[in-house]
Amino acid sequence: MNSPLCTGFESPFGVSRRSALARFGGGLGSIALANLFGESNASTYSPRYLTGTPKAKRVIFLFQAGGPSQMDLFDYKPKLNEEQGKELPASVRMGQRLTGMSGNQASLPLVGSPFQFAQHGQSGTWLCDQLPHHAKIVDDITVINSMYTEAINHGPGVTFMQSGSQIAGRPSIGSWLSYGLGSTNENLPSFVVLVTKDKKGQPLVSRLWGSGFLPGKHDGVRFRPDKDAVLYLNNPNGVDSKSRRMMLDRLEELHQIQLAKTGDTALETRIAQYEMGFRMQTSIPDVTDLSSESDSTFELYGEDARTPGTFAANCLLARRLAEQGVQFIQLYHQGWDHHGGVPGGIKRQTKDTDQASAALVLDLKQRGLLDDTLVIWGGEFGRTNYCQGKFNQASFGRDHHPRCFSIWMAGGGVKGGYTHGQTDEYGYNVVEGGVHVHDFHATLLHLMGIDHELLTYQYQGRHFRLTDVHGHVVKEILA
Repeated sequence: MNSPLCTGFESPFGVSRRSALARFGGGLGSIALANLFGESNASTYSPRYLTGTPKAKRVIFLFQAGGPSQMDLFDYKPKLNEEQGKELPASVRMGQRLTGMSGNQASLPLVGSPFQFAQHGQSGTWLCDQLPHHAKIVDDITVINSMYTEAINHGPGVTFMQSGSQIAGRPSIGSWLSYGLGSTNENLPSFVVLVTKDKKGQPLVSRLWGSGFLPGKHDGVRFRPDKDAVLYLNNPNGVDSKSRRMMLDRLEELHQIQLAKTGDTALETRIAQYEMGFRMQTSIPDVTDLSSESDSTFELYGEDARTPGTFAANCLLARRLAEQGVQFIQLYHQGWDHHGGVPGGIKRQTKDTDQASAALVLDLKQRGLLDDTLVIWGGEFGRTNYCQGKFNQASFGRDHHPRCFSIWMAGGGVKGGYTHGQTDEYGYNVVEGGVHVHDFHATLLHLMGIDHELLTYQYQGRHFRLTDVHGHVVKEILA
């Protein structure tokens, strides 16, 4: 890693330390600005963390907030049905930590899935019967049944999955990618966030898509399903586009005068952000207008796709953003926190998400975009194989479980028709091919052409990275 500049530096050529730093910073600022605007000369600068030709050019992360139940969706465990009602064996639990919601239960009765499982596709991938549309894409996806995390509660769990740390304040995945790769579309943000409207669940806060200690221009930009898709973007009453353009031109002139005096790179960033905001006034209404989509496309995603802000509409919008070169598109869908009412809760959630999730993969594939678009589906942790509270066949609950959970990935350089990792017959512990959250992040960055150990940012005296102090690329899932 590069050493910080010596604070005692004095140039032998009569240049002051302040001037040298200003010129040095201005040079880096020029590189960053060129990258932001896609100038051709930016390609001559190749950071050492880039590994070569990336497999994926963009990521769409369908984040299922709340912790989907892996053994009720992807990880088939008939043993749980065979031994339903029996106590979780101590030899399986091995004294592992439980949450306060079930840790004091006198009994931890095993409970099997109420749904039927079957194998699908040429790959024979196991799915529950509540995922009929997923059955159409199993040969295009890698299912990872061996994810695990240290986080056992939602706040730390979601934060860990999005930023590589359970402690708030670190940059999110999309911010790291924006910082490391820049933008490929000068008219749209490189990192866009979509949240399913009117869904109840654990709260989602803006720091989950924040840039942390990275420059603020790498924040995720949330699009809302209304006429003001981005807050404070449109001109206020009485201000037209011509007036706005004149104001920005005069402001840039003042910034350039100050920049010539100080070499302050923050001014370059501010100029770039003002210009981006002006261009977004035109580009965002175009990309968020779904009226040009065909009836067959709406049929593919489901009728909910016609209603702005639904999960289906957001999946369709994600495809449109991907077509326009947006680099990281994060969808948040709440409602998977089933401490009670698992059977009904799973049915409602899969009704909202099954068709649109599969449609996104199929739509990208038919448009020739899947090969270089990485699609991810999953939450922050899994659910317990035992019942939380008193067992009721019709309305039982499952507690949080960090020891193993399932996600899937498609396109962007991962195998299709592959299931990675294995849990024990009770679905409690990983026994083969474990994938830690840091491994997941390392693999994601690798697919985007980045060495996760070399993409760092110096803050408070040390170099930080998304994978922090460990993590490895899961080579087994790579195509």
